[in-house]
Amino acid sequence: MGDTQQNLKLAFQGEAEAYFRNHAFAQKAEEDGYPAIAKLFRAVAEAEAVHCINALRLRKIVRSTEENLEAAFQRELMAKNDKYPEFIKQAEAEGNSAAGLIFARTRDVEEMHAGLYKKAMDHMLVDRETEYHICTVCGYIADGQVPDVCPVCQAPAEKFRKVD
Repeated sequence: MGDTQQNLKLAFQGEAEAYFRNHAFAQKAEEDGYPAIAKLFRAVAEAEAVHCINALRLRKIVRSTEENLEAAFQRELMAKNDKYPEFIKQAEAEGNSAAGLIFARTRDVEEMHAGLYKKAMDHMLVDRETEYHICTVCGYIADGQVPDVCPVCQAPAEKFRKVD
């Protein structure tokens, strides 16, 4: 990978971090009673998302939908099988049970994400409509009906939001 490609990767990582950091800042500003500041954080976050997508396109990461589904499926499996088990082991070794729990939940959800991608690949030729709802606590995605309780973190149904 050349220097420019490496810089595009680093730029993407920084912009992606800024996107999520600004959304977290916006949530806190809302909680603290500053809706105008929250709106500013969300606006900057959306600008950072544009930067991320531009970097991905220049890195030739975005391909055909079929290739994107396969890549997403493989990345979810890698996260579930390789990355998160190591993260959990390290958190446990350091006595950080809160991080260990978050990593374990995320690992479990990554496996479910892989299943959703696999299902989409299997049904790609069929024009299948569904609704997705995401658990705002752990990231579990319900395909169709919202469960009464999240199967990963036990959050109640009202913690789910519809994905448009």
